[in-house]
Amino acid sequence: MSSEKKPEQISLDLSSDISSSSTPDDGNTLEKSHVLEWVSHPAKRNMKITVVVTVFLLVLVVIVYALTQSVFFTVLAFVILYASLAAFYFPTRYRLDDEGVEIKTTTQTLRKRWSQYRSFYPDKNGVLLSPFVRPTRLENFRGVYIRFGNNREDVTSFISQRITKRPLDEGKDGTK
Repeated sequence: MSSEKKPEQISLDLSSDISSSSTPDDGNTLEKSHVLEWVSHPAKRNMKITVVVTVFLLVLVVIVYALTQSVFFTVLAFVILYASLAAFYFPTRYRLDDEGVEIKTTTQTLRKRWSQYRSFYPDKNGVLLSPFVRPTRLENFRGVYIRFGNNREDVTSFISQRITKRPLDEGKDGTK
């Protein structure tokens, strides 16, 4: 076997990786890629609220059984209630990079480009990315809500660098 490395293999020699990655083969300079990743798991963040929500869910299921006397409806009620709270009980992974935002939940992965968003609205728990220039009632349906971890400043700064009102956006909704 020769001591040469095959191009498709990953080298564990950090000094050669750093030197080779800083000057690409085509002579162009590489831009530093900015990536922000975190996991939001509201159920783990506040255990008191998790206990209260879980007890409330179980009380509702008991009430459904008492009213219907049906195991089928009781199980159906539990599944519907638990599934409606999936964003609370299960972790959501967020990845923001120079291209866009990626949100991974237990059932889906959503990938959107920054060019799809024209404004954003931070609040105490997260930030709403909106496809509209001005606030509208449709934002909750067409926008994407990103929950903060313990990184509020990092996320809002990252987003504000990528979402700005563009000159072409002015006048599309009838205003300037």
